[in-house]
Amino acid sequence: MSAGSIFVWETLGTAVLILLGTGVVANQVLKNTLGNSTGFLFVNIGWAFAVFAGASIANPSGAHLNPAVTLGLAIADKTPWGDVPVYVLGQMVGAVLGAMLCWATYKLQFDTHDEPQNTLGIFSTGPTVPSAPWNLVSEIIGTFVLVLWILLSPGAKESVDGVPQFGNSALGYAGVAFVVLVIGTSLGGPTGYAINPARDLGPRIAYAFMMPIRNKGNANWSYSWVPVVGPLVGGALAALLFLVLPV
Repeated sequence: MSAGSIFVWETLGTAVLILLGTGVVANQVLKNTLGNSTGFLFVNIGWAFAVFAGASIANPSGAHLNPAVTLGLAIADKTPWGDVPVYVLGQMVGAVLGAMLCWATYKLQFDTHDEPQNTLGIFSTGPTVPSAPWNLVSEIIGTFVLVLWILLSPGAKESVDGVPQFGNSALGYAGVAFVVLVIGTSLGGPTGYAINPARDLGPRIAYAFMMPIRNKGNANWSYSWVPVVGPLVGGALAALLFLVLPV
C-alpha cells in the first residue's frame, strides 16, 4: 500500500475513533446533555465501540490507529519500518481532527458548562493518584495486554476434518473492541487507560491550542509524556515477548 493511502485511512479511522471516544466522555461530563452522569461503564463501552468503528473504517491500512500498535507490529516484523512514520503522522492528524469534531458537536454544551476549567479530561487522560512512575506502569501494562492480544490473536486456518477454523477473525474488529472494553473496566481506573499515544496527545494539542472554550483549564503538559511513553514501552515489550514465544 502506498504511503498516501496509509496516511488517508489512518487519518480517517483515528478521527472517527477519537470523535466517538471523546464524544462519549463529553456526553457523560457536560451538564446539558442527555448522557450526563451516566458513569464510567458508559464511557468504557463507548470507547470500545469507538475502536470498532474507527478500525472498521481504517481496514485498508490494517487499522493500527495507535502508534504503540504500529511500533509493536514493526518490532514483530509485521509492518515495514519505513511505513511507521506515515502511520504515526496519520494517527496524530486524525486524533486532532477527531477531537475538534467532538468539540464542534458539543459546542453549545461547552459554552454552557459550569466547570469549563475541568474539561481537559474529556479529551485527554490523567491520573487519579499522581505518581509518574506508577502511572507509567499502569499505561505499560494496559498497552502490553492490548498489543500482545493483537499479535497472538488466532486467525483463520485451514479446515480440520471439514470444520472451518475461523479463530478470532470471525469477530472482525469487534474482538479488539472487547479487549479495549475489558482493559478499560479492569485496568483503566488509575490513569484513564490512554493505551495509545495519539489518542491522548492529539486531543491534548487540540484542546490547548485550537479549542475556543472560554475559561478552559491548562493542558497538564507535565503529565502528557506518561500516556505517550507508557504505551510505546508496553507495545514494544509485547512485541519482544512475541518474538521469543514458540508460536
